[in-house]
Amino acid sequence: MYVHFHRRAPEPAAQPAGPGGRPVALGEGTYGGLLAMLAEFSPVVEALPPDAALVDVRGARRYFGRDAAGLADLIRLRALALHGVDCTVGAAANPMLARMAAQDGPPGAVRTLAGDPVEVAAFLARKPAAALHGVGPATARTLCTYGLDSVGRIAAAPLSALQRILGASTGRRIHERARGLDPTPVTPNAPARSLAAEHRFGGDELDPGRRRRALLTLADGLGSQLRTSGQTARGLALTVRYADGSSTVRTRAFEEPTAHTPALTAAAYALHAALGLERARVRAVALRAEDLRDADRTARQLTFDPADDKARRAWAAVDRARARFGAAAVGPAALLDVA
Repeated sequence: MYVHFHRRAPEPAAQPAGPGGRPVALGEGTYGGLLAMLAEFSPVVEALPPDAALVDVRGARRYFGRDAAGLADLIRLRALALHGVDCTVGAAANPMLARMAAQDGPPGAVRTLAGDPVEVAAFLARKPAAALHGVGPATARTLCTYGLDSVGRIAAAPLSALQRILGASTGRRIHERARGLDPTPVTPNAPARSLAAEHRFGGDELDPGRRRRALLTLADGLGSQLRTSGQTARGLALTVRYADGSSTVRTRAFEEPTAHTPALTAAAYALHAALGLERARVRAVALRAEDLRDADRTARQLTFDPADDKARRAWAAVDRARARFGAAAVGPAALLDVA
């Protein structure tokens, strides 16, 4: 079972509320509480921060006297009643199908996909190649150049052809997933300490410059929060969500823990550029600072570069200005609107 949590922000009184309201990021405390709530149903809970989780409920059905759909309804009810958070739930025979079932429904929906091979094939057939978990934009473009633009066509293609196109291991994995097979188990874990921020565009964003501006805004905000809270991050994760409901996640580890905004921004830009999103219809981008630790226990390699020391002093001054005059008092020049 795959659970995707949604917290909705109230719309301004002067504006009509949109369908379900505006989605906002979950706080770390709220997310931890939701994971604890899921653990009441099953000990096998895999955290997928910042707003999702996988749950193996096979052992819980007899205990609760409910099938998967009934458990999904109960999870939704408890998340809403206890935490004020709605969720979309997908229930299926394996994690990949559960993810896709959840992504196929509107916020607050429960989508159950039976294990019947015919029903699974019909569910997957017309979905775009990028909807398969593990198929990013670059792989999807490669498949499309060979006419394999839907999951149904990928499933019908010979395994040997996919292996020639994508390589032996990747071709086999994509071939299995196109047929609804995913042997990946749900692995219980505890979410690492992290800090996340997301930017949702008003529509399909095709302009890489606008996406970079959004990433700069997110990196600037994360850096400020990290320094204010006395923390550093060991790594950064970029999540790109597309118009078809699929998403791509890429991560990068830093050579040393950091809270320096230029380092966060450079990593975000590099992750974005590596995806090669030339014509991708992007709906949202998110950054997550991972593996947080206390700054006073973090060693920093000293340099003899005066520019680096000057930049760090400048950002310290920015933090002091924001603490006194507000977060909007100072910001990167690249975010200014020039007439």
